[in-house]
Amino acid sequence: MPHQVALTFEDGVTKVIKVDDYETIMDASYKARINIPSDCRDGACGTCKSFCESGEFDPGDFIDDAMTEEELEKGYILTCQAIPETDMAVNIPATSESAKTSAATFTSRITELDRHTDTTTTFTLEIDKRADLAYLPGQYMNLKIPGTDVERSYSFSSGPSTEPASFMVRTAAQGAMSEYLRDRAAVGDEITLTGPFGSFFLREPKRPLLLLAGGTGLAPLLAILERLAENPPEHAVHLIYGVSREEDIVGLDWIEEYKAKLPNFTWDYIASEEGTSAPHTGYVTQIIEPSHLNDGDVDIYLCGPPPMVNAVAKWLETEGIEPANFYFERFAPKEKTGGDPETGAPASAEQVQESGGSITRSEAVSSMQTGRLSFAKEDSFAQLDARMGLELAITELMMPKITDEQLKNLRRLAEATSTCVEGGSVSEPEDFVRLNEEFHEYLFTVSNNPALLESYRRLDLTEQMAATFESGTAIFDRVIQDHFDFVEAFEAKDADRAREVIMAHAKDAKFTMEGAIEKKESL
Repeated sequence: MPHQVALTFEDGVTKVIKVDDYETIMDASYKARINIPSDCRDGACGTCKSFCESGEFDPGDFIDDAMTEEELEKGYILTCQAIPETDMAVNIPATSESAKTSAATFTSRITELDRHTDTTTTFTLEIDKRADLAYLPGQYMNLKIPGTDVERSYSFSSGPSTEPASFMVRTAAQGAMSEYLRDRAAVGDEITLTGPFGSFFLREPKRPLLLLAGGTGLAPLLAILERLAENPPEHAVHLIYGVSREEDIVGLDWIEEYKAKLPNFTWDYIASEEGTSAPHTGYVTQIIEPSHLNDGDVDIYLCGPPPMVNAVAKWLETEGIEPANFYFERFAPKEKTGGDPETGAPASAEQVQESGGSITRSEAVSSMQTGRLSFAKEDSFAQLDARMGLELAITELMMPKITDEQLKNLRRLAEATSTCVEGGSVSEPEDFVRLNEEFHEYLFTVSNNPALLESYRRLDLTEQMAATFESGTAIFDRVIQDHFDFVEAFEAKDADRAREVIMAHAKDAKFTMEGAIEKKESL
């Protein structure tokens, strides 16, 4: 029976492929016209080494020069050798552009439309070439509003196995999609979809699940419940649905149906406004019980507005609870990418162009932010490998054309990081994380290559460093010298030396991150 494998690229694009029994991930990728970087395809070179975020697999045959047994234990795989034994999520150290793949576009028509309340509308789409649309429960699509060039991002509320695709949308007083759904949407309207997008999707259940929904953030969690119902896990699944007011309470019957489909499923709901029909008043954290958290051995999936995501993360920190995994999707405030926070309108094409790369087109269009709020050593190793790959690419691009002024700025940034390290340890952690980020990001900001800049900015490495580095954190001896050696390689136009420094820096940085994380975990 084929397994679904989600390939997440450095620029945020996630492609889902079907891998047959006894078939490698790479062979299935090529069949799907996705060119994962490779040289040998025999487990001998390591070019296709990637990080397995979840799932089980047969690693196949390989030699130490390509991948060590220690790396395998940490979660790395060679896609040319690995054969899935379950569904998998794999981080590919390349951009979707380099793999010659991208988000796909589909044409659809509205077959069902239900305006439940003034704040919530659901609709179902019949999609042309539905078999070609593979997505994971929790992911979202960009939908083009009929009669306009305007796009908005919405999560599927239906699972991947369902033929028609359903969506659950919050309708506001203003906003292009809100006005369309409220005033003129009708069955038969044609809607164009592009995607799928996002790293918020169900991983293989290995422990109890806690699902937290805020308003129409219920949509992707319904898709996750639908997938779970196809093969019910042995672990408990608990959903908490939080809303603001009475008119926001939609979909209780849909949730209740899963009690019959999932033997270990329970749920509850709460409204922040007093006097509603909800059994509780307040916020979702008030009705999270110790049993739902399983002493931290729990996977949390949370979708809702930014204040809710931030509040739950803060509550967990205050309570001293460290979940095994914490995946989130939040509705991004558009003012952060030059758009209108009231209507949800993204930045215009002109604004994106004028931003000089600080805003990308995908950031401007998307109103979703997806990610993971907890991480382990393996995650930081994958992030360091991804950064190394991007830095090798930006070196090839910038070495021939870097200006004298840019070289001066790069050296100035190298000098700045040196002030935060003393005697093999970090003396000013906040300053070091910020200045180190400015140094590593600089070539991307002056490259005039938005795709590479966006890929770099999607890395979570800076957030991981900020969360683990403290005053006195041990750091590898050559960290500062590496920065200066890198600058000198650019000054000498020595590409081989620059590549040597980048790769050695990434290798040594793993030991620093490993030590910092282990120290943090031991406290």
